Amino acid sequence: MAALDRVKVLVLGDSGVGKSSLVHLLCQNQVLGNPSWTVGCSVDVRIHDYKEGTPEEKTYYIELWDVGGSVGCATSVKSTRAVFYNLLNGIILVHDLTNKKSSQNLYRWSLEALNRDVAPTGVLVTNGDYDREQFADNQIPLLVIGTKLDQIPETKRNEVLTRTAFLAEDFNAEEINLDCTNPRYLAAGSSNAVKLSRFFDKVIEKRYFLRDGNQVCHFS
Repeated sequence: MAALDRVKVLVLGDSGVGKSSLVHLLCQNQVLGNPSWTVGCSVDVRIHDYKEGTPEEKTYYIELWDVGGSVGCATSVKSTRAVFYNLLNGIILVHDLTNKKSSQNLYRWSLEALNRDVAPTGVLVTNGDYDREQFADNQIPLLVIGTKLDQIPETKRNEVLTRTAFLAEDFNAEEINLDCTNPRYLAAGSSNAVKLSRFFDKVIEKRYFLRDGNQVCHFS
């Protein structure tokens, strides 16, 4: 059997938002019983069928790099993480829907990872503010995932989801909100599963089929 092509997707967000639980659910289709703090980086693999059900269908490995979530500004912390940001093909930004700060910090995480890119399309921050116009030119596919949906009272759910919807808008990304302890949120055929599949397809296309907006042939 020929080796499968692969893409690298970073999973970024603050400590405690549920990145490890999410990655385990995505790769093993199981709930992670006793999640622990990730030190450095943990890598798991998901098998994904690109353009499933079409003549172009092809199977790929999706490497999900779960990067430890210490937000510290120390240069040593950032430089330690920097090695994980090389040759990335996509980013999943994870925040805790019950923790507003973790949502705000996604801007910081995206800047930290994408500023590694020396291309002129890199994002910029002006006077400490998020420059949405610059970010609109980002070529790395992004997906925003909010966790712990089950912990938001029904009476506050609309308010929280309205607030977090602006995140996806800023990042020009699709949004998924779920509870990592309940696999039904990613059940086959659900809107979340469709969004996830669409994101992985986009990552694969950017990596293997698109160069400056033109389709190119890729040979295994």
